[in-house]
Amino acid sequence: MMQYITTSQNSTKPTTLCDEIELYLQKIFESEMKAKGSILVSYSPFVIKKIAAYLSGRIKMPASIGIAGETASGKSTITMDLIDTIESFAAEFNIDDAITRVNTDDYYYDRSDMVKAAGSFSEFAKNYDLDVPQALELELMHKHIKELLSGKATYLPKYDMSGTAIRHDNYTLAKPSKIIISEGLFTLTDKVKDAFDFKIYVDIDEKIKKERFYIRAKERDLGDSADIIYKNANEKAAVYIRPCKIQADIILSGSADRIKYKNFLNKIIEIIHELYLTD
Repeated sequence: MMQYITTSQNSTKPTTLCDEIELYLQKIFESEMKAKGSILVSYSPFVIKKIAAYLSGRIKMPASIGIAGETASGKSTITMDLIDTIESFAAEFNIDDAITRVNTDDYYYDRSDMVKAAGSFSEFAKNYDLDVPQALELELMHKHIKELLSGKATYLPKYDMSGTAIRHDNYTLAKPSKIIISEGLFTLTDKVKDAFDFKIYVDIDEKIKKERFYIRAKERDLGDSADIIYKNANEKAAVYIRPCKIQADIILSGSADRIKYKNFLNKIIEIIHELYLTD
């Protein structure tokens, strides 16, 4: 199991640009860990070195980020806020191909024939478990991410979430970019985790998770089936999702204020601004 930083560590005098960035990042992370309502739960000591290597140009390859967490953990919101922040920065400074999203949910297998045979999606779902990684073609997702990282444009699938269980293959053209990001329940499971340079897990308190789930269930008119769906999702998370936490370079709090995420990211982005975009 990875060892995580939970207290300040002694720093040494920086000797290279990468060392200087690493020292600055250490201060950002340590300060955030101590802050009230921190977005950080824990982080690997090696992730700061890796971020510094990318920011300093020591590593010149594109970076891939995988974000995982349970249902209603906040992973999708965090991911979209991260994308919005990076895209805003890229637009301000005319940076092309800053970030590309690969949506894990689009890799659910097409089961439209089974839905038709069952008569409805709700009937289909009674005998088909969508809360296990085997319900997704994660090998294909791994292949697509690796293609994008190698500089190759690729067509991604698109899964219809309206209840048809249709997956449209070769649907969305994805272009290579500086950052490839993906989030989902099973993003850090065995068949796809090795595609990511940075692995992030969003942790959430059980009470908050349950409250969020039932708010969504009401919005989606799940009715009496909500209890069954939540119970199954929770049981499968214990088997397939929570164990992924030990794979993570960074564990985030899914209950932290959204503005804190953007503020934290902006501190890191400021390093890029200072290094490369200041006259």
